[in-house]
Amino acid sequence: MPIVYLGVGTNLGDRAGAVAEAYARLAAAGQRLLVASPLYETEPWGLLDQPRFLNAACAIETLRPPHALLALLKHIERDMGRRTTVRNGPRVIDLDILLYDAIEINTERLSIPHRGLLDRATVLVPLAAIAPHVRHPLTGRTITAHLRALGPITGIAPYPPGLG
Repeated sequence: MPIVYLGVGTNLGDRAGAVAEAYARLAAAGQRLLVASPLYETEPWGLLDQPRFLNAACAIETLRPPHALLALLKHIERDMGRRTTVRNGPRVIDLDILLYDAIEINTERLSIPHRGLLDRATVLVPLAAIAPHVRHPLTGRTITAHLRALGPITGIAPYPPGLG
């Protein structure tokens, strides 16, 4: 069964509750949650004038092919109240496919590995907490090696307590 790594983010409402609800909804839809990272509070990325995020990563087993899994994630986001706003703007929940086994997909709707994976500590820190030795299918380097390549990390802290 394929192992998929998901990124989870939220910066509106009960942030920790939204992450827990997303995991529950994934399980209710038949996705087997293998492991979830700790929560990390992060400064906004892209659009800076918005509340801080909680970010996490999880690994699931799924029988859904990539596009069907993406459809499920978008359905969960909509059901949890996510609305389309500005790019990188505030959101109740954000669910992204980071890695799907060693599959590579690059279409208008879906990119696996996720396009922003290697550039963002908000994604790499939680992913490294659960999958440090997993190799990126395009570079062959581990998640930990990519995290180290970012250099000094700021604007992210374990939650609680989060950023001061």
